[in-house]
Amino acid sequence: MAAFTAEVFQNEFLPEDGTEVHAIVSVACSDAGTVGLGGGDAAEMIIIDSSGSMEHPNAKMRSARQAAKVAVDEIVDGVWFAVIAGSNSPALVFPASAANGAMVRASNESRGEAKRAIDRVRGSGGTAIGSWLNAAANIFQGVPAAQRHAILLTDGKNESEDPAVLRQAIELSKGVFQCDCRGVGADWVVQELRGISTALLGTVGLIADPQNMEADFEAMMKTAMSRGVANLQLRVWAPQGAEVMFVRQVSPSIEDITSKAVAISPLVKEFPTGAWGNESREYHVAVKVAAKPVGAEQLAARLQFVVNDEVVSQGLVKAFWSSDEALTTRINPAVAHYTGQTELAAEIQAGLSAKAAGDDVTATLKLGRAAQLAAETGNEEATTRLKKVVDIEDAETGTVRLKRNIDKLDEMALDTASTKTTRVR
Repeated sequence: MAAFTAEVFQNEFLPEDGTEVHAIVSVACSDAGTVGLGGGDAAEMIIIDSSGSMEHPNAKMRSARQAAKVAVDEIVDGVWFAVIAGSNSPALVFPASAANGAMVRASNESRGEAKRAIDRVRGSGGTAIGSWLNAAANIFQGVPAAQRHAILLTDGKNESEDPAVLRQAIELSKGVFQCDCRGVGADWVVQELRGISTALLGTVGLIADPQNMEADFEAMMKTAMSRGVANLQLRVWAPQGAEVMFVRQVSPSIEDITSKAVAISPLVKEFPTGAWGNESREYHVAVKVAAKPVGAEQLAARLQFVVNDEVVSQGLVKAFWSSDEALTTRINPAVAHYTGQTELAAEIQAGLSAKAAGDDVTATLKLGRAAQLAAETGNEEATTRLKKVVDIEDAETGTVRLKRNIDKLDEMALDTASTKTTRVR
């Protein structure tokens, strides 16, 4: 049975007029078991782009077929699964007939049939990702699975349907399934896939070389199969008159889950965190409370982690009002670190957006600040990626120069990895 532990890091002391309480809660899961064991059946979907551009260049379609087959091989016996190929509209590749229930349970026989069906997929037409998501949501809802996950691959932007279709599809898919998104090559839009993955509690990544697709799909499916807890909820209680300002996952990547809150009672909200395996994650919780006189103390929030409505771990966020500046001006190292990491991601994305818009002045300022933050927080991966886009003259002051003739794939790699964080040193 899965076991969870939680630990809260914060500076509990506030000045006399202080109202904002910030805390990092670190959560670890062990003994998660295998997919489907944490509350019912599980279901997997593989969605591969089959538009005409996938057939050339670099044999992307051939690589996608092989990657999908490798992913199918990783699906655990008994898990429901299906495969969709998407172009102007989605096509159910496997199972071939809706008479089969649109999903079948994984076995040696069904995996073999699925791989033979995948081999017959060819590329043609355009890209309509919203229709792919709608098809996936409809199919997922046809099986009694508590845990639903999809892998979505594309090499292009959503240009064969009205943008409103994609927005609506994302909304309809929330809470139905989680989705890891991958873009292959340099012709897809990072912001577009990030919008899907963020809303559907997944990840977004760049596959620069189609030959790397197989390993990436294998890793994603292995991770999905290792998640024995179908859904862990973060339940936040705040006292009367208090306001939960935001709740963000800050490690291993930054994901703002504030808007996903569901009110359980006037004082309690639950935030979905998705399926879990043996792993640890960290969340930044900020609560605004009413100011109190020096010497007062208050429980600012109770953080409970819940599986199937059972509390499996919890932590407390406290507030003490003090006149001692040595206490009230101290910033907890974990809060400071992840605040910097969140700002780093925002500066990278804003800088690249400004560069794309032709505003080199703003791009230089933003990416310079990103270089400064990457150095301050010890994010060496971000520094390495930044160096492919800017020349860092002085990281301490954030002085950089935009490089000329930047490879678009290097920009996309910096963008997609911008939300990945390092842990507190």
